[in-house]
Amino acid sequence: MLKRFFGTAETSSSSSSSSGKGRGKVDDTVATVEKLKDTLNMLEKREGLLEKKKAAELENAKKFTKEKNKRAAMQCLKMKKMYEAQIETLSNQKLRVMEQVMLVEGAKSNVETVNAMKQSAQHLKDMSKKTNIDNVDKTMDDIDEVSENFRQVQDRLAQPVGMSADIDEDELDAELEELEAEELDKEVLEQTMTMPAAPAHIPAIQQPQALSMSAQAPAAKVSANSSEEDELAKLQAEMEMLEA
Repeated sequence: MLKRFFGTAETSSSSSSSSGKGRGKVDDTVATVEKLKDTLNMLEKREGLLEKKKAAELENAKKFTKEKNKRAAMQCLKMKKMYEAQIETLSNQKLRVMEQVMLVEGAKSNVETVNAMKQSAQHLKDMSKKTNIDNVDKTMDDIDEVSENFRQVQDRLAQPVGMSADIDEDELDAELEELEAEELDKEVLEQTMTMPAAPAHIPAIQQPQALSMSAQAPAAKVSANSSEEDELAKLQAEMEMLEA
């Protein structure tokens, strides 16, 4: 996995560099990391072997203690202490190697980042040369000129030609006003003809009074009927009194 990772970085760096010197630096970085990784593996194997030897000396010390062989037991414990000291040393060495691996990998990442930023800056600089303010101004002037020419062509094509160019617009406006006035007079005449005519025997001024009298006629008829009913009721009452 480590080789694949740095292999990808190597390809990226070689594509961004124009000389073989940059690729050599990447190869050196990969080789350095690989060497540190190998050293770390060796230290771990050595540490594992010493752990086994330490455990074996401890077992021997227990065995000799049971056998009452104090001298042999002490010798085994001394060897155990020596192995523990070597294991401690190896642990410190492993920490140093792992620290170096992280430093080298971090330095390589920094280099790759700087190279990428340099490449980006150069690309932006090249693009800026192609799009400087003078080129932009010239392009905008060309666009304005083409737009103005197009507008002039459109205006020229919209102008009347031939017989339509000789027609007087003022005369057309006057003729249109006359047509509108004739149409208005025609509408007024039609409305006048369709209005209902007033009755000949009732003057126009007296029409409201006639309507009022016609509205009062039913009321007078009702009053007359009421008087006749009262007289009949009165006459019937007198006849009942005579019969009694």
